[in-house]
Amino acid sequence: MANKEEKPEGKDSSWKDFIYNPRTGEFIGRTASSWALIFLFYLVFYGFLAGMFSLTMWVMLQTLNDYTPKYRDRVASPGLMIRPKYFDIEVNRSNPQQYNKYVQGLESFLQQYNDTLQEQNTVCTEGDYYMQENNELVKNVCQFKRSQLRQCSGLADTNFGYAEGQPCVLIKMNRIIGLVPRGDPYINCTAKRDTPLQMQYFPSEGRFDKMYFPYYGKKAHPNYVQPVVAVKLLFSEQDYNTQLTIECRVEGSDLRNNDERDKFLGRVTFRIQVTK
Repeated sequence: MANKEEKPEGKDSSWKDFIYNPRTGEFIGRTASSWALIFLFYLVFYGFLAGMFSLTMWVMLQTLNDYTPKYRDRVASPGLMIRPKYFDIEVNRSNPQQYNKYVQGLESFLQQYNDTLQEQNTVCTEGDYYMQENNELVKNVCQFKRSQLRQCSGLADTNFGYAEGQPCVLIKMNRIIGLVPRGDPYINCTAKRDTPLQMQYFPSEGRFDKMYFPYYGKKAHPNYVQPVVAVKLLFSEQDYNTQLTIECRVEGSDLRNNDERDKFLGRVTFRIQVTK
């Protein structure tokens, strides 16, 4: 009988030898000492990179101040925002469930302005900036009671005027550390139509009193609440069922309100429609 042909084992043995060669003691082409040297090299190399990165970060952090940003010149004027947080407001005065989200948003925002909380803060002098010493780590806060918003405080009228079709909108300036606006800033709102819409402002004349400036930062001023202006939109029967565009600007000071590249710099625009 003819002998069976033997299968070549060259390829199988070469792969096995590559993984581990018992004659030379090599594993994947390297001896144990060679692998140890490579591991040591990368350990030292990446350890050096990590140390250099940590040193660089440490040096950079030494130049920062925990209380005041080093560079504060990118935004010289604050933006305006409204509460409730909707730029399209639709109010059906006969449907409380429809406008309840606006009422809840205002009530939630004003919790920090509750009179009982604000009475723990400092009674400041109206019309004067409240400058505080730099060595004071935690700054005092001037009182701003929600009762100052009167008909838009949510105290006497828990629906903020939405049930009667004369809704309230709160306007606030964004915080900027160290901002001391010159003049007497106040909010002026106009309806973009031929005839004006009657409005009421709270506090009186929609002014941001100087005593709430400057702001010293989140860490130095942890309990700070910025002043707000409430605008009560006095819709009449003739104003119902029509969407109105309202633009509010901060005026009376050096704060910018006409930058076409930033629609929220010193101004804010929203749309509102009231139906029965």
